[in-house]
Amino acid sequence: METAPPVLSFGELMLRIGLAGLLGGLVGLEREFSDQPAGLRTHALVSFGAALFTMAGAYGVSEFFTGDDIIQFDPTRIAAQVVTGIGFIGAGAILRQGITVKGLTTAASLWVTASIGLAVGLGYLEGGVAVTAAALLVLYVLKQIERLLFPRLKRGYIRMRIELTSQMRLSDLTEVVEAHSARIDGMKINTDGEERHLVARLQLPPGLGGDVLAEEISSVEGVTAVDWQP
Repeated sequence: METAPPVLSFGELMLRIGLAGLLGGLVGLEREFSDQPAGLRTHALVSFGAALFTMAGAYGVSEFFTGDDIIQFDPTRIAAQVVTGIGFIGAGAILRQGITVKGLTTAASLWVTASIGLAVGLGYLEGGVAVTAAALLVLYVLKQIERLLFPRLKRGYIRMRIELTSQMRLSDLTEVVEAHSARIDGMKINTDGEERHLVARLQLPPGLGGDVLAEEISSVEGVTAVDWQP
């Protein structure tokens, strides 16, 4: 008995690719709003790639089918390789700063996005949509609940731009920040001619406003102006 391989129409192909990119992009959009290194484009591309790898394994064999030969293929083998490969991208999203590890949630969201692309690529659209909704629920809604239940997660972040002169010492700035139980997560000094400014990302403890800290920093010797935003 002659068995024909499964064939995917062009319309169905475009539908699955488009849906995979849309669902992956929705997860990435939440990461984008959370100011994470892997955002909208990264998640959409991961979902695109996972969907195409899956469809290539499941439907891309018709050109090699002669009609008389028996071709056996298992699309789940491609899926297994995608799951393994996504680990390299996820590892790149994880950063370690001292004893603090960041990016685990983003790495997990990339892993979930790959599973969404796999599901859509295989035609399991309902599963892809359901997991996307669940992922957004976990990433956004549960984050708000965590901030209410765990005070340690209520520390806010601000971005501060400090105009300075060569007399300003970083040790003085660090002393003021640490005196208010805040923390500098990252900083960069830019020089434009004779003008110098420092851009820093600060983590504030509960109850400390950015305006209060900015006023304290403005009193540091060598600081000429301070601007900040959430």
